[in-house]
Parts: sequence; structure tokens; C-alpha cells
Amino acid sequence: MLAEEPKPPAGADAARRLARGCWSAFWDYETPKVIVVKNRRLGVVYRAVQLLILLYFVWYVFIVQKSYQDSETGPESSVITKVKGITFSEHKVWDVEEYVKPPEGGRVFSIITRIEVTPSQTLGTCPESMRVSNATCDSDMDCVVGQLDMLGNGLRTGRCVPYYQGSAKTCEVSGWCPVEDGASVSQFLGKMAPNFTILIKNSIHYPKFQFSKGNIEHRKDGYLKHCTFDEVSDLYCPIFKLGFIVEQAGENFTELAHTGGVIGVIINWDCDLDLSASKCNPKYSFRRLDPKHVPASAGYNFRFAKYYKVNGSATRTLIKAYGIRIDVIVHGQAGKFSLIPTIINLATALTSIGVGSFLCDWILLTFMNKNKVYSHKKFDKMVDLPQQTAGPELCTSEPSQQDSTLSDPRGLAQL
Repeated sequence: MLAEEPKPPAGADAARRLARGCWSAFWDYETPKVIVVKNRRLGVVYRAVQLLILLYFVWYVFIVQKSYQDSETGPESSVITKVKGITFSEHKVWDVEEYVKPPEGGRVFSIITRIEVTPSQTLGTCPESMRVSNATCDSDMDCVVGQLDMLGNGLRTGRCVPYYQGSAKTCEVSGWCPVEDGASVSQFLGKMAPNFTILIKNSIHYPKFQFSKGNIEHRKDGYLKHCTFDEVSDLYCPIFKLGFIVEQAGENFTELAHTGGVIGVIINWDCDLDLSASKCNPKYSFRRLDPKHVPASAGYNFRFAKYYKVNGSATRTLIKAYGIRIDVIVHGQAGKFSLIPTIINLATALTSIGVGSFLCDWILLTFMNKNKVYSHKKFDKMVDLPQQTAGPELCTSEPSQQDSTLSDPRGLAQL
């Protein structure tokens, strides 16, 4: 009698069935269940949300923002400026070499419109300015020898002396004398200043797209010698009158010339490189940059001195200059069609359309009368099987026939 072959353990059969079920589940294709809810109001909400999302991406994202383009901001830029014109004050005629600081022709420069001159200062002793705190005195006891005030004009000698005019007294200082407040003379240079012309030569380069352009028209007929800027007829003649710049910034020229201020000339290069290069044009705007409504720091001024010798002693003329500072600011953005941002934004648009389904599902599951019926139809619920009967069913998510059958098959149609 032949010996009976040993039976494989029960656990081995279960493992084989489990492996076959898992392998079958790996190759199976799963698709979401589609449920048609016959509710007109809900359908209108669903299509309206889809339409709004579609309009947002078509109009704003692709047309306004041009998100189908690769972009570059902050072009490489160079600025060269040149001022021309003469003016006069009560005492002399002024030319460009005297009223433009600094003279190099950079993107930031100042045009002097008013000065306060303290001539013939020499190193010696004199009364301190009354504008300096604790400078007034009644006797020598009020003045400390060797005291140095950082906001003053020199080193105190310890003497209390009469001021330049009036009966007041201030502490005597050792420094450049007389001090600024004691002998300054004001001169106004702004009578002809509105007619000064300013050439602003600007060129930009976008390295990502290898695109370059300038703001001067390429002509050989002496075009720049007889033109001034006009946004319509002479866009590529960047010669501006100072009065025009101040007017466009919304300022009063006479007031600005007396107190000084900072005006920004903003050149914007926004270029759509999918179009021809002639469509990439500079746009100019002008505005005041300094805080004119803050009394503590209103206006713009600076000081400089001219040194010389008189009878062998060092002498200087101190000048406090008020003027209009021009800051030329260049910025811009260039864009050109690129496949990668186009695909990314299209995928984002198609994905965002699904927000309508999410919103309508939330309405159905939360506010509709038959929300439990819809929930039963949309979601299949499975009950965990006991461990000893585990088999291929552990790796598949197919519901049983009993679980997928509704007790009210027509309930959803009533939603």
C-alpha cells in the first residue's frame, strides 16, 4: 500500500490565494463611479462654477498675466545724462559746470536752484550760531572751555561774546569764521531753470532672451539737435525740459526751486517679445520721491566749499545749495512664449475645474434633503472580514452584491 502524500498546510493555500488576489489587483483598472443627479438648480451651480473658473484662466491668467510666457524682470541697464542751459542770479551768470552736481552725467544728479553763500571764511574765532543748542550765554561761566558740540561749528573757547547782530550773546568757537548764519547771502538761480534741457540716454538688455534696445532713435540727420520729448510724436527723443518734469510730477516749480526736492524719472520697459521689437517701447512717468509733507525733513539741500588763499592764509567760500535732484529709475519685464509654463498653467486650469464637483458634492452631502441616499450611492462601505477567512478578498476593494444594492433604488432620482 502506497503511503499517502502529505497535504500542504492550510496556511499555504491561503497564502497562494492571497498572492493571486494581490497580483490580480495590481493589473486591474479602477475608475470612479459616475452618478447623475437630476437636479436643475444643482446643475446650474455646477456649470456656473466651471464657467467662472474657465473665464478666470482664459481672461486673467492667459490674456492679462500672459502666463504662457517665460519672463525676466529687472533688465540690465545703463543711464547717461546731460544738462544744458544757462541762468543768472543777482550777482552773476551761471552755466552747467557750476549748477550741476556731480558733473559726471550719471543716473542721479542735482540742479542747483538757490544758494546761501558765506564768503571769505578763515580759520579763527567767532560767535557760535544761535541755532546751536545751549549756544546763548550771559557770561563766560556759561561757556565750557574745550566743549565740542557735534551740531555746532567749532571748539568752544570759554568766552561769551556779542552775536553778529542784536544784543544777544553766544559762546565763542574756534573754527571757520564767520559761521554760516552770521554772514550768509541768498541767491536765486531758478529764473531760467524751467528751460534747462536734460538728455536721458538709456539702453537695456534682457540676457535670457538676448534682447537689447535703447531709447534714442537711430537717425543720422541731427534729430536730437532740434527735438524735445513728446509721448506721441517724439517718443525716441529723450530730451526733457526741467519745467516739464516738475509739472508732470505735480509740483510747483517756484516752490520746489526754493526748498529743493527729489524727482524720480521712471523708465519702464515692458516688452512682449512674441511681437516685433518695434512694439517694445519705453514708458516714462514722473513723481516726487522725498516726503514733502514732513516738516522735519522737507526739501533737499547740501553743502560744499571752494578753497583758495588770500595773503597766504587759507580761505574758503561756503555754499549751502538747494536744488532739484533727479533720480532716473529703470525697471521692466520681458516675456516670450515657452512650452513649459503653458503646460503647467493648462494643467492647473483643468485641475481647478474639478472644484465645481467638490462644491456640488459638499452641497449634496450637507444641505440636500436626500443627502443620505446620495451618500449611500457615492460611497461603498465594506466590513472587515474575520482574520481566519482572509483570502484574496483582502487585496481587492470590490464590494459584495449585497453591499452595492440600495434599498431605495429610486431615491437618488428624487434629489
